[in-house]
Amino acid sequence: MANTWWELKVLCEPALEDLVFWRLEDFGSRGTASESKGNSCIVKAYLPRFQVQLLDLAALSLRLRQDALCVGLSIPTLDWDLIDEEDWATSWKQYWKPEEIGDRFLINPAWLPLPDISERLVIRLDPGVAFGTGNHATTQLCLESLEMLLNPVPWASVDNSVKHQAMIIADIGCGSGILSIAGLLLGAEKVYAVDTDPLAVESTLSNRALNDISPERLVSAEGSVDILAKLVGQPVDGIVCNILADVIIQLLPQMSAIAKPSTWGIFSGILLEQSQAVADALEQNGWIVAALCKKKEWCCLNVRRS
Repeated sequence: MANTWWELKVLCEPALEDLVFWRLEDFGSRGTASESKGNSCIVKAYLPRFQVQLLDLAALSLRLRQDALCVGLSIPTLDWDLIDEEDWATSWKQYWKPEEIGDRFLINPAWLPLPDISERLVIRLDPGVAFGTGNHATTQLCLESLEMLLNPVPWASVDNSVKHQAMIIADIGCGSGILSIAGLLLGAEKVYAVDTDPLAVESTLSNRALNDISPERLVSAEGSVDILAKLVGQPVDGIVCNILADVIIQLLPQMSAIAKPSTWGIFSGILLEQSQAVADALEQNGWIVAALCKKKEWCCLNVRRS
């Protein structure tokens, strides 16, 4: 039973793809992938059999229908099958290819060879069961925002010998650790990364090793902002937080407590329709929204202390 997985297949319009990704990840999927099929796309997701029942899958189908109706798109179809663990471990990986993001990053799946020549900062990544492959719009928005914020730092050399800024960053809801690694490649001195999912912490530590980053520069632990505050012991220079709007609003008082007057923040995982509520909460907690970046129905708020 524990070694059997649900493979979910959602056939939808390309314009609905990001929303389907978000819905599946919110549902608890342990890996997502997509492929084109004519004028449509198929989004696949994988969950342990013990995690959901057939009634849960029926409820998911209803939520996907409601999502499509809300944005005026065709209703997607959801199919599911049971597969063995070995099949799950390789099924979604075949669809994930190296991807350039922004002006400086190249996300390279760990099981594929590195490019012979690349002027980009290469992040080797095996997300395992954690969220954060670089495919999702929210992750891309965060990477692009980091790139703009840390732009003065010289580009890294092949051996990652880059001049470090005396900058400490907190990555809250670190997932695969992709944003932590990106911050370090852009020259931050140290990143503290936390996630309430122990599997995400495990993935972050694994990807730290894949990218030859020392444990002293990337510290990861299970928990939330309270654990982070104990690890850091002092205010941080920057905060990246790619989770969900409601969770961001809930954690803002604690995140504000570890900030200094010059601290900046990157907050994503926010649907456009939720951006005003998050911006209002930020203002109430002493932050100013400096920029709002968006991809399709998702947005990222770049903020600073007021």
